[in-house]
Amino acid sequence: MMAHLNAFAVAGIGVIAFKMLHLPLPWLLGPIFACLIAALAGVQMRGVKIVNDAMRTILGVAVGATFTTTLLFSMTGMWPTLLMIPVMTGCIGVLGVLYFHRLWGFDFATSYYSSMPGGLQDMLVFGEEAGGNVRTLSLVHATRVMVIVVALPFLLTWIWDADLTNPPGVPASTIAPDQLVLMVLCGLVGWQAAKRVGMFGATILGPLLLAAAFALAGILQHRPPVEAIWAAQFFIGMSVGCKYAGVTLSEVRTDVTAGLGFCIILILLTVVFAETIHLTGLAPPMETLLAFAPGGQAELTVLALIVGADMAFVVAHHVLRIFVVILSAPLFARIFKIGAKEAKE
Repeated sequence: MMAHLNAFAVAGIGVIAFKMLHLPLPWLLGPIFACLIAALAGVQMRGVKIVNDAMRTILGVAVGATFTTTLLFSMTGMWPTLLMIPVMTGCIGVLGVLYFHRLWGFDFATSYYSSMPGGLQDMLVFGEEAGGNVRTLSLVHATRVMVIVVALPFLLTWIWDADLTNPPGVPASTIAPDQLVLMVLCGLVGWQAAKRVGMFGATILGPLLLAAAFALAGILQHRPPVEAIWAAQFFIGMSVGCKYAGVTLSEVRTDVTAGLGFCIILILLTVVFAETIHLTGLAPPMETLLAFAPGGQAELTVLALIVGADMAFVVAHHVLRIFVVILSAPLFARIFKIGAKEAKE
């Protein structure tokens, strides 16, 4: 219980500090930095998983509520850039395995699943089954998400002069009660239905699909209020920072440092692909960066919402990336016999 209270208190201090210093995205980056610093100082912290999952449903509803018939038809023209997602994912996997295995001496299973830019929980499950080091996997992926999420706001401001101070919605008091109730139902029902059928990313994709259906039917006419988006940012930021709780100096020297180095590779690959797409005129540069950056789906959805990016474009590419990773990771592991069952045989 104390670990949960510590996390809330530290994350809250982070928000206040970022607001006082007028730093960007205080509700997201404040908790990340504050919890990271506290974790490195030895403070015991732990997020509340059920609450974190519930907060992600808000983002799913927010994205789904933006769907229109025109937007839906526009997605058919995304296939040239969508085809580049598996190519980029393959490049990340090959370079990542070579980097972790040859340079840092990680075993092959840990190297492979550390390289895959998919969902953290999925990669931990697959990696553990393959005999990988779960703690190393957790720290590498937490570092990947943190660096990408922290770096992007500054890139967006520096390159495109994006305004990150705009509220991501309107106050709850300006939205009709029936619309608010409908949003809550879309979030909870969509989440649980998607979870029941085993959909990956159920906390976001389930509410997204249900909210999109209501939005296309003209029933859902608003995105979640600004207070809900801020709450989602707070809990997502806190969960990212808390993943470093209990980290030792030895783990910082190896796992976290290795993760930081891998982030440089990821950023360079993202720039190469984004610049290629931009030069060929396939998509706007800011949307391309947000769509191809291999960070967390929830965190990048928040950024896309705040800067007013094309949500359909950004979300479609991240969904495909996660689908490719989750589908190919265990298959590739079986082919090369690095799974636990194959190892025993």
